[in-house]
Parts: sequence; C-alpha cells; structure tokens
Amino acid sequence: MIKIGIMSFAHLHAEAYIQNIRAVPDVTFTGFVDPDAERAEKFGRLFNVPATTDFDRFFAQKPDGVVICSENNAHLEMVERAIDAGIKQICCEKPLATTPADARRIVDLAAASRVNLMTAFPMRFSAPVLEVKRTLDSGAAGKIFCFSASNEGRMPSLYREWFVDKELAGGGALQDHLVHLTDLFRWITRSEVQAVYAQSSQAFHPGEVAVETAGMAMLKFRNGVFASIDCSWSRPDYYPTWGGLNFEVVTARGALQVDAFRQKLTVFSHEIQGQSWVDWGSDSNQAMIDEFVASIREQRPASVSGEDGLRTVEVIHAAYESAASGGVVTL
Repeated sequence: MIKIGIMSFAHLHAEAYIQNIRAVPDVTFTGFVDPDAERAEKFGRLFNVPATTDFDRFFAQKPDGVVICSENNAHLEMVERAIDAGIKQICCEKPLATTPADARRIVDLAAASRVNLMTAFPMRFSAPVLEVKRTLDSGAAGKIFCFSASNEGRMPSLYREWFVDKELAGGGALQDHLVHLTDLFRWITRSEVQAVYAQSSQAFHPGEVAVETAGMAMLKFRNGVFASIDCSWSRPDYYPTWGGLNFEVVTARGALQVDAFRQKLTVFSHEIQGQSWVDWGSDSNQAMIDEFVASIREQRPASVSGEDGLRTVEVIHAAYESAASGGVVTL
C-alpha cells in the first residue's frame, strides 16, 4: 500500500488532488499539513481528512510521497522540509518557484538527495492534447511552424486571495497562466525557448489588485517554431468555469485546433439563474496523479520532471523582464 500526503492546502488544486489520490487503487491518503491553522481546520473538516499544522506529526505517518500545494513562494521551503524528512517522491505544484534561483535550488536538492521530483503539469495528460501530440509525433501533419494559444481564466482571488499577492504568487496573470502552454510547447516541439517578448497590463479588473491581470507573450524556440500566448484573467466572474486552455498549431499540411476542456455538458438551472458546465470527459488531474503513483510503484522517474518546471520558470522570468523593458529577452 502506497501512502500519499499533501503539504499545504493553499492552492485550490489540493481540493481535486484529495479526490484523485483516493481514487487510485492500493493508495492511502495520509492527510495534509498546513502551517495556516485556519486553513487546516477548514479543509480538514470539509473533506473529513486528518489535518495538522505540525510537520513532525505529518511526517510521522511516513508517507511514501507528497504533493506540494503551498503558495508559490513557499515551494522551496516545502521541498526542503520533505527532503529533510526523508521523502523520496515529491510532486510540486507549478510554477515550481517564483524565481529561477529558487527553482534551480529545488531541482539541485532533489538530484542530490535522489528524489523523484515531478512538476504538476496536468495538461500533459489531457486526452485532446495527447491525441494531437501523437498526430504531430507521427509526422502525419508535417513540420510544425507555429502556435496561437490562450490560457485564460477568471480572477483567481475568487478562489484564493494569495494568487493576487505579488510576494506570495510571484506575479499576476503572466505567472499564473503562462506555465501550462510554455510546458506543452516545449514538450511537443522537443525544443527550448530561445527568446521571449511579452506585454502586460491591468486591462481587466483595473486598480483592483497590485499585479497584472492581462498578458501576452511571444516565444521563439531554438528550432525556429514560434508561439503567441494570451495568458490573461479575462473571464468574467459569472463565467461557467474558471477558464480554459486552447491552441492552434499550424503545420506544413494544415492546422490542428485543440480545446482541452471541450468535453462538457451545458446545464441550465433555476438555482443559479444561468448556465453551468459539467465535465464528462477525461480527468487530466487524475491522470497526472496516476502517473505520480505509478512512478513510485515502478521505482522510476515521473514522466514530467523538476527540470521541466525549472525551464518554465526561466521563461516566465524572461517574460517579466521583457514586459518591464519593452524589448526581447534572450534565454
């Protein structure tokens, strides 16, 4: 029996991960630890799971692996605590850190301690994305030229206030939503980002928060492929879901369009006086947790690494440099 625990409930994805961990056969959820006593009490009661603010008590349960869901700037501290406690299997929320230096420190610590470090990039496990990846890998679509993409969302402070705190989150919309598509395009093209040009503003919710709420980034890869990414918090508060992720890839033989969240039902209800969406298709979070558990069971590295997380942090950092200077930043 494999035992998995969660470190911090700051990130809203922890709410899904509890269900995902419980759904894996022969896996026991040991509970979670959170230095915020109010959060520990609230979510421990809500999900009827063991919750504590005491890290020693949490590690005394001897989890085989942990999933880190803290505020972005606390990821390094959480990784350090886990490694000091002898944990050898870590899945850490993205972005891996708020600075390239912290991300590099996390990766180096994991390597030195022979820890299986996985960055939480669930979109790599999305069924539509995987199908397009297979098509492109087969060569059926021909050479890849470029991507046009968006990862938009509602204002994240609707779920957790810390997402709009620059110190805790590391930034705003660029920090929050540039990670997924950057990682996907690195993975699909098998190439690293060479140059970044970005712009940001408070086009949405102006003056409400101290971070950018709108962002656009242009990425040029070393193999010549380029990508444009809209990573804004542009969805209204009443939008049926948090946002979405879609992209078009233009190739030598045409174009492929991907909507990672197309598998849904539209529900109209008197209770909410409007419409809501109910997902019916594949669960990318579940597939990611399944992979993390499989890597533990099979004693192998997870298919998404800490290095993958580091690379996206470097791109985000370059995007902020570009937005500040108005010029292109080379990595």
